[in-house]
Amino acid sequence: MSWDKELEELRHREGLAEQMGGEEKVARQHSRGKMDARARLAALVDPGSFREIGKIAGKASYDQDGNLEHILPAPFLFGKAEINGRPVVATADDFTIRGGAADAGISRKMVQAEKMAHELKLPIIRMIDGTGGGGSVKTLEQIGATYIPAVPGWSDVVKNLDTVPVVALALGPTAGLGAARTVASHYSIMVKGLSQLFAAGPAVVDGLGDSYRGSTDHQQAKEDLGGSAIHTRNGVVDDEVGSEAEAFARARHFLSFMPEHVGQLARRTDCSDPVRRRDHTLDSLVPRDPKQVYSMRRCLDMVFDKGTVFEIGRMWGRACITALARLDGWPVMVLASDPSYLGGSWEAKTSEKVERFVKLADRFRLPIVHLVDNPGFMIGREAEMAGTIRYGVQAMTAIYKASVPLASVVLRRAYGIAGSAMSNAENFQYRYCWPSGDWGSLPIAGGLEVAYKSDLEAADDPATELEAIRERLDKVTSPFRSAERFNVEDIIAPRDTRPLLCEFADLAWRKLYAEA
Repeated sequence: MSWDKELEELRHREGLAEQMGGEEKVARQHSRGKMDARARLAALVDPGSFREIGKIAGKASYDQDGNLEHILPAPFLFGKAEINGRPVVATADDFTIRGGAADAGISRKMVQAEKMAHELKLPIIRMIDGTGGGGSVKTLEQIGATYIPAVPGWSDVVKNLDTVPVVALALGPTAGLGAARTVASHYSIMVKGLSQLFAAGPAVVDGLGDSYRGSTDHQQAKEDLGGSAIHTRNGVVDDEVGSEAEAFARARHFLSFMPEHVGQLARRTDCSDPVRRRDHTLDSLVPRDPKQVYSMRRCLDMVFDKGTVFEIGRMWGRACITALARLDGWPVMVLASDPSYLGGSWEAKTSEKVERFVKLADRFRLPIVHLVDNPGFMIGREAEMAGTIRYGVQAMTAIYKASVPLASVVLRRAYGIAGSAMSNAENFQYRYCWPSGDWGSLPIAGGLEVAYKSDLEAADDPATELEAIRERLDKVTSPFRSAERFNVEDIIAPRDTRPLLCEFADLAWRKLYAEA
């Protein structure tokens, strides 16, 4: 006796699952410029590598004789796959089934996906498109009661943040739990014009009498409330891309820098960029006029392995560039001041960003390279209202608590508490300074006239006296005076930065392998 009948039923049920929300709903998804969940999974992972788990799970209806009439698949797909040849847990919400709402789903599927990630130590990618929360108001009448909210399996989400790389792609309107699942990640992406994220959507906000009064156009209302232009600038989401294909590519790229789990070390790649490459353009990168800016991103391209700089969070906390990159094939986390934004001064959002990425580097054991041109914390009433000093100290604390090797290069300014947050001064200072270095407890220009007030008042020609004082101080503030006293370890030709940082990367990874 064979089991052909049961195998035929299995194929039938699998075929029903592959129809997702039905032809009409799938067509509507595509008409909005969105891929369906199954197409997304195929596009994200290595070809042919996805093995679905729980494919035939759903809500079935049967006739009076117990024969299957119809099945509504669960609006959440997951399984084991590979990205860049390495195993991952890949998940996707299916918006074609009740907009991805949880009351159409089976919560255990989502919980099992999260458990699979941390128990088997596999990176997890969430492709989020819908609410994924507790269902609609209408379901309360069906239940016959309300309930105190709880999120099944949220402890597994928390465990994953401490265990494996978590990537979240918001690929449509994501509200409530969908929004929470996006934010609870190490790297998150929104697609411009396609993704929106909010605690509650426009209709709910308006219904509650909030001050929000957006456009009457539904799509524009969603953009006004929670579009990528908002959330990639306030730090809720890391990056904004122009298409789903770009989101998949960036997710794969991010994971290429990461280990598969905490406790495993990230991988080195082959490098064809010479370690001893010296770009003489670096020697004139920093202008002599301290008020002039220069391109720090240009510096990154000249120092790190060619084509490897992967910037994260470009649109928020903009006074510090955060990126992943490689040195002689070794992965590193990069912090780099951006003098073109607020002169490089750390305000609250920049400090929050620095703290976040230092913790990310420490969790996944990536050495840190810090390129410094920091005139200090942002000052003024707005900065005080934003609580800049609290966020700044939290960033500094993260740097002091980090246990991975850190190298700093002072390109120009390093002033005040923010300047001292370049590294842990209690440890060995793996540090280099360019001849353009300018440091101290506060910029001389800001305190010169106050410090020499009596001298200037007594002078016959205060302007001439001020210039004479400035010339004397220029000699005292020479970086070579600091080097004489070994207050800075080494002053280097900027062109030598790459070879020296490649040496650091080699030693840093030697240490990490010894600890493993």
